[in-house]
Amino acid sequence: MKVVFFGTPEFAVPTLERIAASRHNLVAVVTQPDRPKGRGQKLTQTPIKQIAEKFGYDILQPESVKDSSFCRNLKNLKPDLLVVVAFSILPKEILRIPTLGSINLHPSLLPAYRGAAPIVWAIANGESITGLTTFLLNANIDSGNILLQNEVPIFPEETTGLLETRLSKLGAKLVIETIDGIEDEKLDPRPQPKTGISYAPKLTKDDGRIDWTQPASTIHNRIRAFNPFPGAYTEHNNKRLRIHRSLCVETQYDEPGQIIEATPGGQLLVACGQNSISLLELQPAGKSRMSSSAFLNGNKLVIGQVLS
Repeated sequence: MKVVFFGTPEFAVPTLERIAASRHNLVAVVTQPDRPKGRGQKLTQTPIKQIAEKFGYDILQPESVKDSSFCRNLKNLKPDLLVVVAFSILPKEILRIPTLGSINLHPSLLPAYRGAAPIVWAIANGESITGLTTFLLNANIDSGNILLQNEVPIFPEETTGLLETRLSKLGAKLVIETIDGIEDEKLDPRPQPKTGISYAPKLTKDDGRIDWTQPASTIHNRIRAFNPFPGAYTEHNNKRLRIHRSLCVETQYDEPGQIIEATPGGQLLVACGQNSISLLELQPAGKSRMSSSAFLNGNKLVIGQVLS
């Protein structure tokens, strides 16, 4: 089977590596153009391009997937199947090119958490189960017929970064099973259920702002969910204080956001709308991440002070 792979971030790398090692003929890899990155704005290759170059595959980097020359190049490859993992939306003209269709790997149990950030919002909402879905792409976002699905547990203290890494490896295996099944004509695509639909919108930096009026469990889940991006944060002395790890504590105090324990070398405990949170790992503006005890050794916090 002739396959063209579409992907850009680190999440897509295990799938590309699996396809490269499979029985299938990977004829090209499509990824985003090199972009300036970091303080020096150095032109940087995508993780997928780095792997594709390592294996010696032809690489296509269109500025837009709607570009007519890109479409012609893709048609000339005469692919049987397009495999898409963490890439932009493909227009109908592209989806009509492969003879066997186009498949996508989505890190949720569709139709739950359709959209750009399914892993993040599953953790933020306190889910204990998520999953992986391969499905046939159509004109509507994340709504095509399902090919294969696997349930995956979310561990109690797992962050988005950790879960994403785990799902990327499990997802690669599911994609290979899907491609094999399509080639062997063993899969029966089924429509997505009309019930259980939910959405996972794209994140903004403001999503990371902690609302101390929420219950401690909600805040704790959002701290996990927004690690590494956009990062959960509050403000101390008019400067951003990023929170990397936390622990729920069953104590109740009157004012949400109030510091209720801040012993140098000890724990930093903050009141929430319900119960409290111990901030285990923090990062002051312009500094490296550190434990709460290290932070308290270098920063004097007053019990009763309220974090904004």
